[in-house]
Amino acid sequence: MACTVAKTAKDIATGAISARSVVGRCLSAIKAKNPTLNAFADIYEEEALRLADERDEEAGRGDIRGALHGVPFGVKDLFHVKGRRTARGSAAFADFVPAETAPIVERLEAAGAIIVGKTTTTELGWSGSSVSDYYGATRNPWNAGLTSGGSSSGSASALASGMVPMALGSDGGGSVRIPAAFCGHFALKGSLARIPTYPWSATEMLSHAGPMTLTASDSALLFDILKGPDPRDHHALPDDGLCYCTTGIDMSGLRIAYAPTLFDVDVDDEVDRVIRNAVDRLKTAFAVSVETVSPDWDDPIRIFETLWVAGRGVAYGKQANGAANGFGPGFANLVRHARRYDLADYLDAVKARAAYAADIHRFFETVDILLTPTIPILPFDAEREAPDGMNGNSDVLPWTGWTPFTYPFNITGNPAASIPAGLSRTGLPVGLQVIGPRHADASVLAFCRALEEKAGFFVMRGDLPDLVEAVE
Repeated sequence: MACTVAKTAKDIATGAISARSVVGRCLSAIKAKNPTLNAFADIYEEEALRLADERDEEAGRGDIRGALHGVPFGVKDLFHVKGRRTARGSAAFADFVPAETAPIVERLEAAGAIIVGKTTTTELGWSGSSVSDYYGATRNPWNAGLTSGGSSSGSASALASGMVPMALGSDGGGSVRIPAAFCGHFALKGSLARIPTYPWSATEMLSHAGPMTLTASDSALLFDILKGPDPRDHHALPDDGLCYCTTGIDMSGLRIAYAPTLFDVDVDDEVDRVIRNAVDRLKTAFAVSVETVSPDWDDPIRIFETLWVAGRGVAYGKQANGAANGFGPGFANLVRHARRYDLADYLDAVKARAAYAADIHRFFETVDILLTPTIPILPFDAEREAPDGMNGNSDVLPWTGWTPFTYPFNITGNPAASIPAGLSRTGLPVGLQVIGPRHADASVLAFCRALEEKAGFFVMRGDLPDLVEAVE
């Protein structure tokens, strides 16, 4: 399968296409689709076209900035871009303009990429849905009545609808994997701090930054550009020195486990059917065995809820500087509930997180790859935080009731990807979650690239517009 982002950059560098034409196609797609899908919060049309012209002039004289020369991208509106509004999906921060740019954005720009705008997110990234009192609901390109998932809502919807070939997201409880599963594209939450995360997050032990792309091949290219330390993230890992674009994997010797569910959660029949068929395709394509497992882990919702609610509620409530009345009802409820935690509660959760992570890391001493459904249900109404009967065991985080397979791996820091496994009978994407041992990002990406190339793990809307056709 062609690497869409890499081929676009190559064609721009060689003059086969112009950066202006690619950026122009993106802007045209945004104008046509954004009024329905609500994927972009801010669009930088004039600046993006000016930069595209600069990239074309540079390419004409053989001055190529990097591997992404002239390729457009969207930025989730939690990441700072110097001089550009970063509202973070909240009326409380509607006028905030940062004085510096986040390292993940800087690195794409240094490689020659062009920002076309900021994409929507739930308020301060608090929810896995696509509901926003500030932006309005972001919608799924496969069915605009349904949620795109979140909190990287706009990046996923923009990518899957052909508005951009790549986008940036963040993942504190599933926020790149949830929308990737619902919108039918690829996303990897790398190991904790594989890509530096900045600005600081109140849930820094859970929060990951990373790219969102149509394919694992594109993601490998972007991880090669984005990984490595930055002094602004004290957790940031040293570069592992691997080239994720070329690192392969020996499927024959791989110890692969498949968990049809975790924590005895009911999985939608259609999701289960698609995932089981996908596992069968994997076994046939590579002549490998896959062990069906039922890990005896407890649902870590209490750990996650304490860290998420106490951290975000206290820190961001203070940051609002008295503007808490600007919060939407969901985040305002989170701030209220944060007051019920004391320091002992928080430290107990930190300790429990360490013990829980140790259990998962022991599991991966005998397993190289764990497969699960990314989400146990299909996309639901775009205006809802959760479908009926799926609020789960948290009275403040209703979205965790339908995302029980994603947030555990934020607690542990393992690399975890969502790759398209196929379509439901109603034509909606279903994601397969691929989890590896801590720090095995290259192996997870290599495994997913192999699934794409030899087992058909890729879905594409038949009516996806000119952008993708132009760059493939």
